[in-house]
Amino acid sequence: MKNEMKKIYLRLMTEEDTDMIIAWRNSDAVRKNFIYQELFTREGHLNWIRTMVDTGRVVQMIICMVDSDKPVGSVYIRDIDLQHRKAEYGIFIGEESARGKGIGTQAASMMLQYCFEELKLHRVFLRAFADNMQAIRSYEKAGFVREAYLHDDVCIDGKFRDIVLMAKLNPEEVERQVEI
Repeated sequence: MKNEMKKIYLRLMTEEDTDMIIAWRNSDAVRKNFIYQELFTREGHLNWIRTMVDTGRVVQMIICMVDSDKPVGSVYIRDIDLQHRKAEYGIFIGEESARGKGIGTQAASMMLQYCFEELKLHRVFLRAFADNMQAIRSYEKAGFVREAYLHDDVCIDGKFRDIVLMAKLNPEEVERQVEI
C-alpha cells in the first residue's frame, strides 16, 4: 500500500454496535456480496457475539474514520484456528459514502497486520464471488493472492455462483522459510 496517511482506524466491536451492524449487513448493497444472505436479526447478532466473539472464534472490529470517528463498516476474522494458525477474513463497508475510497484496502492491511503481529497467524484466507472484481482488486492491493477458482461453489437464489479463494501468508514467516 502507498505511503499515505491513514484514513481509518479499527476498534473492537461492542454489543452497542449491534443495531448499526444489522442495518449495514441487511442493506442490499452489502448483503449481495455475502455467501450468507439471510437477513440479520438483533437476536442472531447477539448470539454471534456470545458464541463466536466472546469465545475467541471471531475477532470483529469496526472501521472508523480518523477525521470524524464515524463508523463506516466492519472487518473480522472468523474460525480462528490457533493449532494451524489460520483464520478466514471478511469485511463490509456499510456506509455508502465510504465505498470506493480505498478504505476497504486500508482496513484489510490493518487487519492483516493484527493477524500476523498480534495473533501470530500464519495464513489468512477469504472467499469472494468471482464476479466481484472491485473487492478482488482491493484484496490484491492489500496483499491477498488468488489461490483457487471454485466453479459453481455456492447456490444463491437458485443460481450457482463461482468463488475465488484468496490468501495472504505471514510475510515474516515466509522470509524465514526461504532462508532455511
